[in-house]
Amino acid sequence: MMPARLGPAEREEALAHLAANELDLVVVGGGIVGAGIALDAAARGLTVGLVEARDFASGTSSRSSKLIHGGLRYLENLEFPLVREALQERALLLQRLAPHLVRPVPFLYPLTRHWERAYVATGVGLYDVLGLSLGYSRGLPRHRHLTRTQALRAAPALKRNALVGAVLYWDAQVDDARYVVTTLRTAATYGAHVASRTQVLGFLREGEHVTGVRVRDLEADREFNVRAKQVVNATGVWTDDIQALVGGRGQIHIQASKGIHLVVPRDRVHSRSGIVMRTETSVLFLIPWGRHWIIGTTDTDWNLDKAHPAASRTDIDYLIEHANRVLAVPLTRDDVEGVYAGLRPLLAGESDETSKLSREHTVAHPVPGLVLVAGGKYTTYRVMAKDAVDAVAHGLDEKVPPSCTDVVPLVGADGFQARWNARHRLADCSGLHVARIEHLLRRYGSLVDEVLALVRERPDLGRPIEGADDYLRAEVVYATSHEGARHLDDVLARRTHASIETWDRGEGAADEAARLMGEELGWTGEQVEREVAYYRKRVQAERDSQEQPGDQEADAVRLGAPEIVPTAQPA
Repeated sequence: MMPARLGPAEREEALAHLAANELDLVVVGGGIVGAGIALDAAARGLTVGLVEARDFASGTSSRSSKLIHGGLRYLENLEFPLVREALQERALLLQRLAPHLVRPVPFLYPLTRHWERAYVATGVGLYDVLGLSLGYSRGLPRHRHLTRTQALRAAPALKRNALVGAVLYWDAQVDDARYVVTTLRTAATYGAHVASRTQVLGFLREGEHVTGVRVRDLEADREFNVRAKQVVNATGVWTDDIQALVGGRGQIHIQASKGIHLVVPRDRVHSRSGIVMRTETSVLFLIPWGRHWIIGTTDTDWNLDKAHPAASRTDIDYLIEHANRVLAVPLTRDDVEGVYAGLRPLLAGESDETSKLSREHTVAHPVPGLVLVAGGKYTTYRVMAKDAVDAVAHGLDEKVPPSCTDVVPLVGADGFQARWNARHRLADCSGLHVARIEHLLRRYGSLVDEVLALVRERPDLGRPIEGADDYLRAEVVYATSHEGARHLDDVLARRTHASIETWDRGEGAADEAARLMGEELGWTGEQVEREVAYYRKRVQAERDSQEQPGDQEADAVRLGAPEIVPTAQPA
């Protein structure tokens, strides 16, 4: 089965199908949960549509800590079933579903008091045992105890007086936005009809029963109805807003919790493993990320613009201050290459503090024909999707097969190991350095052949992007022709991560990337210039917000560019 594309022509075909046919299910929301639902339903043989108002993964699903983990800190709250479930999902992703996108990463937990060793070892040991008891932890080493000398050998960046020893354990990480797009391509491969930049305006009703949604294609400024036997609201922090369109918030309420992350160069922190430490309210991670470190996160209430959560000067200083408590060479604001902020969709009601709200998910039928799924965490998206489609199946007349996504690899997974083993031959055939081939394999898996085909057709696409040399020009074209990128921000912030991995936030790459996109999308010279101008305005708005204390951050972001560039673009 050939992997489906999410290019301009495929988007038009999807919109035409959505407008002309009644579906079993339409999913509202193109984050990881919505993508998982579309795949689960399509793999069961249902007719499925998915609409997303902005770009795929443009909300929470591209602004996470980029970890796939069991939730070590949840053991403190005795949430054993949640941790066990997450560990099972972690193993499935690592070993079967997405080995090209999810990979192991070691973490060092510094101990500041001798008595902590027994306490931390109990938790980490239980973490290992829960995974082993499922038979899913093959390939991940068990935790190890380190003396202070051993810990400093593994992480020379640590202050000698900041620890008395350490515990080394393993989790996993993921390119979160890329994972969402890959899941959606897999769903489309099994028949799902997927469209971004398609906003839900309201629900269709027959009496009390929801029978579909009214949508607007924001690229062409046209409206139409999408009829479906069941609708799923999988919009994360926008759950309450979508529920209001059907006549009320319902019994479930989502509290948005803001988390920010810093990106600093890899040479600023000398360590062979990630570092995790406790703070007053949560945990702080230093996570290896290619040629960089990701440092995060905060956990604060957010009641302002959900589309543009803003990192303030206070947030940035908080992370730097806490990291510097253990680093021998302190970080400064001048070391920060990139900053990003995201919102966690937490189920409200258990606590007034967002750091204590539940990460468990819930599925509900607020009105006939409408299913709502909310809460949860990235690692357990597949379980959330399964539960949501089970609820959809309950509302359909016909018998629906059970979920099978635990045995359905994402596109790019099949054949990945063989392509990895052949990476030197791929380098020789393509003329690219083997390090570049490894980079591509970790992003596309066995779909690397599609990217390399572009380079064969146009050798100029084998050059790095000026201003973002970790990425090839071919990757911009591929993002547009295969992965649903419609605007410059889609490429620089989500298909690549130039917006957080370069000192200028991707501005140096903007002109070249926009021209390459424009060739695929038929943009005029004026449209190319408009895309670049809007991107630069957004970057400046983010910079402005990061110079403001927390109480002014929202005002700064509102000065930024609109989310949708107001121009229709040809397919």
